[in-house]
Amino acid sequence: MSTPLPQDVIIDILARVPRCNYPRLSLVSKHFGSLIASPKLYAIRSLLRCTEHCLYVVLHNRETGGDHRWYILRQKNKDNPRLVLIPSLPVAQLDASYVAMGSKIYVFDKSKTKDDSVTTNVLSIHCRSHTVQHLPSIDVHVYTTLGDVINGKIYVLGYQYRNTNSKKVMVVLNTETQTWEPMMTMPETMVYYTWPSSCVMMDGKMYLRCSNKTFVYDPKENRWETDEKLDFWMNPCVVADVMYCYDSDGNVLIMYDPKQRRWGKVRGLEEFLAETKSCSTFSWTGIVGYGGKLALFFPKEGVTREIWCAEISLERQEGEGTWGKVEWCHQVMVARNFDVNKCVAVMV
Repeated sequence: MSTPLPQDVIIDILARVPRCNYPRLSLVSKHFGSLIASPKLYAIRSLLRCTEHCLYVVLHNRETGGDHRWYILRQKNKDNPRLVLIPSLPVAQLDASYVAMGSKIYVFDKSKTKDDSVTTNVLSIHCRSHTVQHLPSIDVHVYTTLGDVINGKIYVLGYQYRNTNSKKVMVVLNTETQTWEPMMTMPETMVYYTWPSSCVMMDGKMYLRCSNKTFVYDPKENRWETDEKLDFWMNPCVVADVMYCYDSDGNVLIMYDPKQRRWGKVRGLEEFLAETKSCSTFSWTGIVGYGGKLALFFPKEGVTREIWCAEISLERQEGEGTWGKVEWCHQVMVARNFDVNKCVAVMV
């Protein structure tokens, strides 16, 4: 297919088109396919401020056990969002860890070597092209990972085994240089606690909940401390340096502001949460922050088992706290035997 338009003009036009149309446009011709896959197109999208937030979900197939596949939420319009399988991406392990940073997702998969020692394989998923790049592995049994978007670093917490001994360690992956920084031993105050069941990065600090105690690590000061206000929290996500969690006991969305060190409830969602809980157990809900909003994935039980997604906007009102508004809520997949394992948001 030939065109009288200069290539720069074509790229400029394509950069303004919503990304959900790219799969079909790439089929127009080989030339269009190569343009849509080119780094220049995404550089122009960034300059024109046409980048979009994209949601990726890892679904666990209970029938096959270890089958964890990647899906993307396609949103051509708010009335018909759908989870679509990405066949080019590899199957992930059940206990893999994920960190989204920019337009990439970093995956940390544990595996055993021939001598039964544990190592962690690392790969990055390029969400613009849905291709995979393998990064240097590390001999640490990864328990959890956190990403510091500001400094382009991923903090990896886990165990390092030496003969019959093991110790808790933290290592840092510099995503710019794709190299590992020197290993750090965890402070003695954390030795007798279990590994964190919940963790987030807020305002440049790492928050780890171990049992009923929260440890806070400041990378700039290389200092550990505790936050007594954070006693119990789980399945969190962060929007604008504020943590949001779904409290299944109270059936409310709660929030914690680390600067004010104060908990609060998100108002305006009472009817929505009551309705969703009445038709599901909320046992495998996924929540993720993107573009200043929240995306909530939850199941609905009926004649068929379905996965639904709701987009919730947030507004902080002076003297009245934070209010949530459901922008849209739709079925995105007939679930059958699938459970939501992880959801992440990237910019493309």
